[in-house]
Amino acid sequence: MCNVLLVAPRFVGRTFASFQTTCEMMGARSMVPPLGLLTVAALLPPSWECRLVNRNTEELHDADLEWADLVMTGGMLPQQPDTLRVIELAHAHQKPVAVGGPDATSSPEVYKAADFRVLGEAEGVIEDFIEAWNAGVRQGRFEAEKFTVDVTRTPIPRFDLAKIRQYMGYSVQFSRGCPFTCEFCDIIELYGRVPRVKTTEQMLAELDALYRNGYRGGLDFVDDNFIGNKKAVKAFLPHLIAWQKARGYPFTFSTEASINLSDDDVLLALMREANFTMIFVGIESPDTETLVSTQKTQNTRRSLADSVHKIYRAGMFVNAGFILGFDSEKGAVADEMIACIEATAIPISIISLLYALPSTQLYRRLEKEGRLYPADYHKLRVSGEGIGDQCTAGLNFETARPRRDILLDYRRILAHVYRPKAYYERVRTVARLLKRPKLDRSASADPAPRRLFTIPIRDLAMLWRLVRHIVMWQPQALWQFCKVLVECARNNPRALAAVGSLAALYLHARPFSRFVISVIDRELALGESARPSVLAPAARDDEQETLPAAKVA
Repeated sequence: MCNVLLVAPRFVGRTFASFQTTCEMMGARSMVPPLGLLTVAALLPPSWECRLVNRNTEELHDADLEWADLVMTGGMLPQQPDTLRVIELAHAHQKPVAVGGPDATSSPEVYKAADFRVLGEAEGVIEDFIEAWNAGVRQGRFEAEKFTVDVTRTPIPRFDLAKIRQYMGYSVQFSRGCPFTCEFCDIIELYGRVPRVKTTEQMLAELDALYRNGYRGGLDFVDDNFIGNKKAVKAFLPHLIAWQKARGYPFTFSTEASINLSDDDVLLALMREANFTMIFVGIESPDTETLVSTQKTQNTRRSLADSVHKIYRAGMFVNAGFILGFDSEKGAVADEMIACIEATAIPISIISLLYALPSTQLYRRLEKEGRLYPADYHKLRVSGEGIGDQCTAGLNFETARPRRDILLDYRRILAHVYRPKAYYERVRTVARLLKRPKLDRSASADPAPRRLFTIPIRDLAMLWRLVRHIVMWQPQALWQFCKVLVECARNNPRALAAVGSLAALYLHARPFSRFVISVIDRELALGESARPSVLAPAARDDEQETLPAAKVA
């Protein structure tokens, strides 16, 4: 018996992906529960009692720590400062801490204060950790062999530990890994280039668990690239479609996929029928030379606008990522990136600054060239008010073109694409192109929604809440929103849900873009004094040997 307190660290500062204002409008505190920790909980012995505290949605109290025999925590880079704080809090209560997750795996030296460092995919090392704990071992480092975990043995996450009213929805995972080799991406370093997939039975069991618990709504497949193994996903989707039809489509799905999704008509049709509504695509740059130099060739040899619009016509709207700061950028890039965003009509364009993540090809190259900033650069940056993700803490290296020029480009792009008129013009294009399917919900066992005329009352209530928040927080956007909403209602009513979603996301995206611009302005005003010194090649954390559980002291 062991009382395990799973603590999800806070995302420090303001981040684009938090969509905090959107969550508040929806009565939630965060987008989704921490799937990694819920999966770790499912891997622990049934006799171990687990509790989850998500510091993004609730406070960690002394009573929580007093209850625990073991604290388990970890997360991503923007959570690093708070992960270290969780370790401090646990130690103040004389509780041992096990830390894991992608950031601990990439930068284990940062987490030396933890009693245990559990690195790599948990399924590959958790049994050794449990054996050591049961044998009385209270410190050590455990590291899974890379890319060998059999995800077909991954249990159903402990969804029951999450307080669902705190969240917008849930997330699930079908596959790990990505077949591409983007220089700046750490996914292939953490999970490999051969996507490993769960079985159809596993995935449907996870959906059944959520369905039995009464959950209805959005589910995000947090795969690194949902279509990384096209053969596997095409085999899975017909079963997902049948599952949805048999229950009257209780879930809507979103995911991340590479742009070559648009090349596969069969796959688009299957995802449409399964009720996928949103796809995140990493576009990064409209410049072919930049895409080739960063090894993202899957985005070349195509019209990005045609590819995105084809996904719209399949019934899914696109959110996308763009990056500034690549070595291959020649002169100003703002005009070209603005033109790309407008031509593709991608409303939510997450524009960020290049960041050399530990363990990536980019990090190793810049380290070899002596261009990396000090290892504590990220820590120092996030100590600034509100600074969190790569949108404000990027460019952790000596850039090829002047840093000031990159920041000026960045500022110009943000100022343009998130003006209300520019944003809602892109939403209008989405509303015109989006071809949502007519879903047969007759098999649903849920009570029929109450309606006013033909419109569900809950939809009217949600529209009223959205309009009220636009009036309060973005009155300058109200007219643009209303014009698009009325036009969509007249010409393409099945796209209304997408228009509402994009308006809700804009409640966060617009003020966040203004915040980023204020950070850029402060850095521009500081000039060269804001520029860190360059880091000499740094030694990695090799001093503590990784041993099997039986040998860990």
